[in-house]
Order: sequence, then C-alpha cells, then structure tokens
Amino acid sequence: MRGALRLLRFRGAADGAPRLGLEEAPGGDLVDLSAAEPELPRSMREFLEIGPRGLALAQRALESGRHRVPRATAQLLAPVGDPEKVICVGLNYHDHCQEQGAKVPKEPLIFSKFPSAITGPFDDIVHPQDTSELDWEVELAAVIGKRGRHIEEAAALEHVLGFTVANDVSARDWQMRRNGRQWLLGKTFDTFCPLGPAIVTKEAVADVHNLWIRCSVNGQRMQDSSTRHLIFGVPALVAWVSRFVTLVPGDILLTGTPAGVGVFRKPPVFLKRGDEVQCEIEELGTICNRVV
Repeated sequence: MRGALRLLRFRGAADGAPRLGLEEAPGGDLVDLSAAEPELPRSMREFLEIGPRGLALAQRALESGRHRVPRATAQLLAPVGDPEKVICVGLNYHDHCQEQGAKVPKEPLIFSKFPSAITGPFDDIVHPQDTSELDWEVELAAVIGKRGRHIEEAAALEHVLGFTVANDVSARDWQMRRNGRQWLLGKTFDTFCPLGPAIVTKEAVADVHNLWIRCSVNGQRMQDSSTRHLIFGVPALVAWVSRFVTLVPGDILLTGTPAGVGVFRKPPVFLKRGDEVQCEIEELGTICNRVV
C-alpha cells in the first residue's frame, strides 16, 4: 500500500553514526534513507518536521530498490531518540483496572517520562541500585506527525504519523510509595523506555484498536491482550492531551498497558538482572531487552 512505511533509525557498520532508514518488510532488511537522500536530517524528529515531502522521499527510496543494508549488519536504535515529549497514560485497559481492583477512569490519567529514558529496541534495561521492584509494561505508542493544539477527536488521527512498540519499565516502589506517590521518578530512570523497532505508519495498520499485544519474560507469557480493550482510544487521547499542550512531530504517546504486570501477581514478580523481556504488538513488531 502506497504511504505504508516502516521508519527507523540505525547505526551501520561504516561510520557508526545514527542514520535514518526503513524496513523493507517486517523483520526484513533495511533501506538506508540517509544514503538515498543525503540532504535529509539524521534526527527522526527533524525528519518528521519536514512533513509530507520527507515521507515522499522515503517512499521513493523504498521503491528504488537501492541502498539496501542487511539487517544483521545494523544496530537498530529507538526510532525517535530526541522527542520533545514522552506522554504516558495510566489505567487505560479494562483488564488492567480489573487486576488491581481500580475503577475505570472517567478521564485519561496522564503522566510523563523524560526523553532520556528512551533506549533502543534491543538495548539493555539497566536495573537501578535504587529499586527492588522493577516491572514491565508492554504498550502501544503513537508517534505524532503533525503539530496541533485543541485537536478535535474526529481529526486526531490526521496528527498521528504511526505506531511503535514500547515498554513502560517501572520501579514500583518509587511509583507507588516513594516521592509522595508522584509517578514520575519511578517511570523515568535511564533506559526505562525501550522503543521500536520501527514507526509503522498508520496506512500500514488495518485497525490500531484491534491488535494483539503481548509481553514475555524469559520466554514465559506475562501479558496477552488486545488493543480493543483500551478504555480511551488513540483519537480520544490525542484530543485530550492537546487540550493542555501543543503536540509536535516526534512526540511519543504511550497508551497504557494491559493486565499481567508483575506487581499485581500473587505473589508479585519483579525483574532481576539477567532477565530478558520481549514485547510485541501485531503488525508493529517485537522489541527484546535484557536486564543488566
């Protein structure tokens, strides 16, 4: 489908500098967009600020059949490494509310991570010395492609470029008991936002509100749900957040996690060094991170 792109960033074998690219197909080889169109910026945020012209150049590079890079020779980076904002939503799956006995929110519960929490789709998650309650949260992330404020829900998807997979890694002790129960510190340690592998443009996603979403730890399935269980869908979230802040290209919106997190298991289960966490969403791809 024309307009269906899988945008990413990678580090190649040649100079080691971050480059823009595309996946030819899910899990397939890469197209070196920085080689195909050298005048384009190397920052995904700056690329998205160009708008439709940049996407047209990416489409041209994909169709050219040139500038291919074997996937095995590239290190995939977070598709957006320098967003202005990382916006998160709590309690946004019906099954996640049920597992903790929480009421379904009447309005979206918004918090944030600092952009410095972002790490690559296959990079390590660093277990901080300061927590003993490290937890996983697979999430659908929407990537903003068009600037807007006070966006109407009916027009909200016009402002979304596409979607990617995120892990909202959480230190539950800091989230739930420390720091006055403000969530920020427990959510924003370095490496607490693995992201990727690619931004899949919305044209390539049949129905973003009907995708299976899963997380496994050391091969054991921990979360297994569907985005149809979202309480507030992507358009409602974009409209709500834009009441308060201007959304700009490259902003990341994590839409919440389904049931199956560690803290609400009986007994609770937390990540330890050496664990491997795999998060996957239908049509979007898989990220896999080792805890160190």
